[in-house]
Amino acid sequence: MELLADTGVDATVVVPFSPEQARETPVDFVERVIVNALRTQAVIVGSDFHFGHMRQGNITLLREMGERHDFTCEPVVLVPRADGVDEPISSTAIRRALAGGEIETATRLLGRALEVRGTVVTGDQRGRTIGFATANVEIPNGMCLPSDGVYAGLYRRPDGSEHACAINLGRRPTFYVNAEHSLLEAHLLDFAGDLYGEDAAVTFVAFLRSEKQFAGIDELKTQLKLDVEHARVAVQTYKQQ
Repeated sequence: MELLADTGVDATVVVPFSPEQARETPVDFVERVIVNALRTQAVIVGSDFHFGHMRQGNITLLREMGERHDFTCEPVVLVPRADGVDEPISSTAIRRALAGGEIETATRLLGRALEVRGTVVTGDQRGRTIGFATANVEIPNGMCLPSDGVYAGLYRRPDGSEHACAINLGRRPTFYVNAEHSLLEAHLLDFAGDLYGEDAAVTFVAFLRSEKQFAGIDELKTQLKLDVEHARVAVQTYKQQ
């Protein structure tokens, strides 16, 4: 929403997606939302836009209904990828890149680095006991996240200050074999202080490695030291771009 606001948009209407809406025909959606609720004068969509049950609605239908209900419909040209891949930039391509841990690709497609915002909550403090204290950031519901793994990133505090960090996104198999949910833990480099309760913004800069189960604490600590140094280099490289 903040990104939309920055473009100068005066208002944004969010239409919650539900099973009922998934079954709604394109004609019913246009009449219910575009015509009756919003009293729309102009609709702008991507040139390959589809909507409604079974993706039956398209630009042709929108234009036909626009003639009946006095609104126009104009397509915008899809933005091609700059990395040579023969497909347009789309949410599908971005989600696929994130699912594969391809942070650099996702960043190029988004036009910005992926950022997760949440409150720092109390965890089990295992990181503190082995010398790698972490900020456990609540993951917003429905957030599209990268695949589990270790990443280099930036942690932004409420006062605007930023700190390089090593991010672990995953289920921590060394400690919990059957954990059900992924956690986002950020270890801030060269920082000591209390972060509990503050609202954090964590930016994913680079993928470092996949999550793995270690034989013991010593092996884990050795790897974490490497992760920290790799994260430091990755963040420095990112800032120089």
